Amino acid sequence: MAASRDASNPLAGLKELQAGGTKLPPVHLWNPPFCGDIDMRIAADGTWFYMNSPIGRKPLYTLFSRVLRKDGDQYFLVTPVEKCGIRVDDAPFTAIRMQVEGEGRSQRIAFETNCDDTVNVDAEHPLRFATEVGTGGLKPYVLVRANLEALVIRALFYDLVARGTVEDGWFGVWSGGMFFPMQRADEIGIAP
Repeated sequence: MAASRDASNPLAGLKELQAGGTKLPPVHLWNPPFCGDIDMRIAADGTWFYMNSPIGRKPLYTLFSRVLRKDGDQYFLVTPVEKCGIRVDDAPFTAIRMQVEGEGRSQRIAFETNCDDTVNVDAEHPLRFATEVGTGGLKPYVLVRANLEALVIRALFYDLVARGTVEDGWFGVWSGGMFFPMQRADEIGIAP
């Protein structure tokens, strides 16, 4: 993708993105100076805020999501000329819809995010299950792109559990030819 980028016009990717293109700009190639933090936050439920006011226009926060990058533990909005820090409460995206094809080991799971990304769960876009602080419950995440994850909403988590199976002593789900373990089967009272 980077090879097809017009080197004479670094903003070409942004113009295409604004015009409704689906190609993501090459934020991983941009190394602009850090301009400081801005008062922008992504809440745990996926709501974007600017100066403590929710950004209600989906096209606007979706555009911002296309220039989002995570470096280490920090999140930034990056353009060819500036890099601004923002806060993210949990994950920058939420997985709000799920599609499943097949079953068992041949099962394929895909998620759609609140920012219109479609992610097929596989080796490049794995599922992970983290222990929730305070409750000890599980929180599922799927890798959307380049260190950016989506928190799978609770209703879809229940759908994942319903499609779960036991493999080598672990309860989890299959997708894209891979098994994604949630928890040890004996810890949740499931016989292998």
